Amino acid sequence: MTSKVDEALSYEQARDELIEVVRRLEAGGTTLEESLALWERGEELAKVCRRWLEGARARLDAALAEEEGEDAERDGE
Repeated sequence: MTSKVDEALSYEQARDELIEVVRRLEAGGTTLEESLALWERGEELAKVCRRWLEGARARLDAALAEEEGEDAERDGE
């Protein structure tokens, strides 16, 4: 479950931290326990990023639908 702190992260903050987590995992040299903790953190950060992107998509879809509705009203006049 995502913490309140994670929910307060901006998309860019979550993305940048996720990039760092992936870099550390790819570099190796961590213990199994550290690797698991990094992987779990990465999963949480990915969820934060996904929520931001889904929200952005919903806003874009709503704006496009509104614009199409306005165009339809103008064409019907």
